[in-house]
Amino acid sequence: MTVLERIKKISKKRGFSLTKVNDMAHLGTNTIYSWKTKEPSFNNLEAVAKVLNVSVDYLLGKTEKEEPVNDTRDMEIEEALNSVRMYQGKPISDAQRETMKGIIRAYLDAQDKNE
Repeated sequence: MTVLERIKKISKKRGFSLTKVNDMAHLGTNTIYSWKTKEPSFNNLEAVAKVLNVSVDYLLGKTEKEEPVNDTRDMEIEEALNSVRMYQGKPISDAQRETMKGIIRAYLDAQDKNE
């Protein structure tokens, strides 16, 4: 499923037209429709994710969880994991990503206790 298809699906679920989402995200005219043929910028994608109350990772198809990440620590972990897309030349799986999240959380929790 493409980014545009995911946006269409979640917009419909939220009761919004793509034009309405486009306007609510303060994007230029037909910006979302242009994503049929070109890649969206991160800032525009983030604006749409906020309007739809989903994560950017959901719109990109990296997760099936629609809920956005709200906790600051979780956001930092997500940012760190977004830079890790490959390991030994292969894309990381969702299971590996979840394992890495747990390791990073445990590490950060231990650091907090040592402060």
